[in-house]
Amino acid sequence: MTGIAASRVCGGPMAPGRHQDDMTHVELTWQEKKIEYWVRFGREAHEQIIDRRRRVVGFRPNTIFAFVRWAANDYGTIISRIDIVRTITQGEPYQTLPFVRPGGEILLKVESWPKVENVLRHIDAVEALGIDACDVAPDHWHHVAHRMQAGYAPRPYTAERHLAWLKRRRIEG
Repeated sequence: MTGIAASRVCGGPMAPGRHQDDMTHVELTWQEKKIEYWVRFGREAHEQIIDRRRRVVGFRPNTIFAFVRWAANDYGTIISRIDIVRTITQGEPYQTLPFVRPGGEILLKVESWPKVENVLRHIDAVEALGIDACDVAPDHWHHVAHRMQAGYAPRPYTAERHLAWLKRRRIEG
């Protein structure tokens, strides 16, 4: 299910009184060692604090961010997941995911803590090159997701690859 119908069904509640705009809103929760939903990277354009444990951040259209969700109960971890998402422009088709309104293009979706850790290490390696992870070529995140799904290590993102992406983006422009 996608679009407006799915946004009423999927995900958690959003902040009351949220106004309609062209941004993608993500609800974050931090309850130490119980529920930890956070953004690993991305350029936040808006923030609304709901209470001491919850806030909503907004991203402008056509930006990339990583959303990490981890939760546990008395018996251990019940969810660990990372999604790397490209926000959409108005009228563009999108996929829905919990706590993200309206949704976006999911570039990478990984579940289970060992795999999430591998993605986080990959992000760290990109940032070690001096490249902001939200500026990485979207098709590289697809590559990482596909390689991990097949049980292979993803190829590293390089400065040369990033330069090629920047040139391609400028030409498409």
